Amino acid sequence: MDLTDLPHISGEALAPVDADALKAPGDPGHPPRILLLYGSVRPNSYSRRAAEEGARVLRALGCETRFFDPSGLPLPDDAPADHPKVAELRDLATWSEGMVWSSPERHGAMTGIMKAQIDWLPLSMGGVRPTQGKTLAVMQVSGGSQSFNAVNQMRILGRWMRMVTIPNQSSIPKAWLEFSDGERLPEGPLYRRIVDVMEELVKFTWLVRGRSDYLVDRYSERVESAEKARARVSKL
Repeated sequence: MDLTDLPHISGEALAPVDADALKAPGDPGHPPRILLLYGSVRPNSYSRRAAEEGARVLRALGCETRFFDPSGLPLPDDAPADHPKVAELRDLATWSEGMVWSSPERHGAMTGIMKAQIDWLPLSMGGVRPTQGKTLAVMQVSGGSQSFNAVNQMRILGRWMRMVTIPNQSSIPKAWLEFSDGERLPEGPLYRRIVDVMEELVKFTWLVRGRSDYLVDRYSERVESAEKARARVSKL
C-alpha cells in the first residue's frame, strides 16, 4: 500500500482491504475500477479537489481510478449520443465497477453540471446496463454551513440508476476555507471522513463485484422473459 501521496494518513490506521474475504468466487482479479465524477468546471473546483483526495485513498487501497472532465459536455438531448464527450462518459461508466459523485451544493441542490452527467447515462445501452449493480459513494462541498441536500439528491439518483449506494458519505462545509492553503484538504475530521467513505466504497465494490447479476436479478423481469419466450414459440 503506497502512502507517499497521503501525508495525513497513518499507515497503522489505514489497513489494506481484505479482498480475499470479500470477493466472489471467480472474481476477475484486476484492481477495482472506480470512476470519479465532479460537478463544477471552475479552475478552482473544490468538488474536483475533494474527489482527487478520494482518488488518492482509492489508489492506496489498490483501485484503478479515472476521472471524467465535464467541461464541454452538452446538455442532455442537445447533442447526439455519439458526441465525443457523451461517448467518453458512457465508455467510462461501462468500464467502471464503482463510482464517486462529488458535487457542490448550489441553490440548495446539486449542480446542473452534476445532474447533466448522470442524465447522459442511460439505464440500458445496447443490451448493457452501465450503472446497474455497481457501487456508488456520494460527496458534496458547500460554500456555507454544513448541508446534506446534494448528497441526499444524489442518493435518490443512485437508487434510480440501480446502483448500490454505500451508507457513508462526505459533506465539506465552507470548502473555500478548508482548501485555502493549497489543493490538499488538511488533516482533520473532514479529511478522515473522506478516507472512511473511500475505504467503505472499496469494501462494498469487492463484495458486490462478481455478484451483481445475481443481486439485481428480478422476478418481474424473469416473468417478462418467460412470456416473450412463450410468444416466440407460439408463432412457430
